[in-house]
Amino acid sequence: MRIQLDWFNEKLATRLADLEAGRVTPAAPRDAATVMVLRSTEPPPEALGGYGGSSPRETSLDVAPDTMAPFAIGREIQVLMLRRTAAMKFAPGAYVFPGGSVDPADYGAEIGWQGPSAAEFGARLGATAEVARALVCAAVRETFEESGVLLAGVPGDPASPLATPSWPSWEADRMAVASGTLTLAELLSRRGLVLRADLLVPWARWITPDGEPRRFDARFFAAALPEGQEAVGHEAEADHVAWLRPADAIHAAKAGEISLLPPTATTLNDFASAVASGAGLADILAERRVIEPVQPRLVLEDGAAWLVIPDGVGYPR
Repeated sequence: MRIQLDWFNEKLATRLADLEAGRVTPAAPRDAATVMVLRSTEPPPEALGGYGGSSPRETSLDVAPDTMAPFAIGREIQVLMLRRTAAMKFAPGAYVFPGGSVDPADYGAEIGWQGPSAAEFGARLGATAEVARALVCAAVRETFEESGVLLAGVPGDPASPLATPSWPSWEADRMAVASGTLTLAELLSRRGLVLRADLLVPWARWITPDGEPRRFDARFFAAALPEGQEAVGHEAEADHVAWLRPADAIHAAKAGEISLLPPTATTLNDFASAVASGAGLADILAERRVIEPVQPRLVLEDGAAWLVIPDGVGYPR
């Protein structure tokens, strides 16, 4: 799959030529984490008479998360998307999922943890246990910073209620985490919470093309919006928060109404295809995907820049 990019400059041409000639080496990609927060908009019949929760069970990446909103197993889903501000250096104006780079504080953090081990995440994500632990911490931290959604709860029973960060003091904590004056580990410890790693489902891995000067090795996770939580944006990074049906987001991008990066569009297509085949949110979160790294190539031909995406990854046509 080839996508023509709407930007081209001499600096890019020189860099690609230098890379091809071996005069420079690609920038090392930074580890990053992205979370697709999903919610169902259609209650299943059994939910109409009340929600009984679920019983405790062994925590594994092979099963869907236990703690979801009451209607999380419905057949119609929406995904949380943030529109990046025009001032952002990378992808201004694009609709993206919450996420960002792994911070130094994400490594080796003394943090309460509930769910599959870091080693099990690492086996799925192509990372060491240390890096996988940092990726999961970054996923939870960035999602809280950028959307206010917090994948954390009281320790113990997996079916116990999750945190509901809705009071003013929580907003102050969110701003402190975003500014780096409060770590995620410190926040959870102070609030008596543990990180709920069992709510994150490994989904994909995308690596920025070699030709880009700023590169990321991004692991994507899926998670259901916890019951009682609401998503709010972070004005420094997003000027609009939207819950979109995956198929609608893809249609809007094709119509030129919104901008999507290739990994975002591909992931949305994964969800749209699943829903079209009759899957609900619980089905999506129960999927154990084989995660292979996807790394597009950046090429220049006849004065135009092209992004070449490997076949078979599911990019919407």
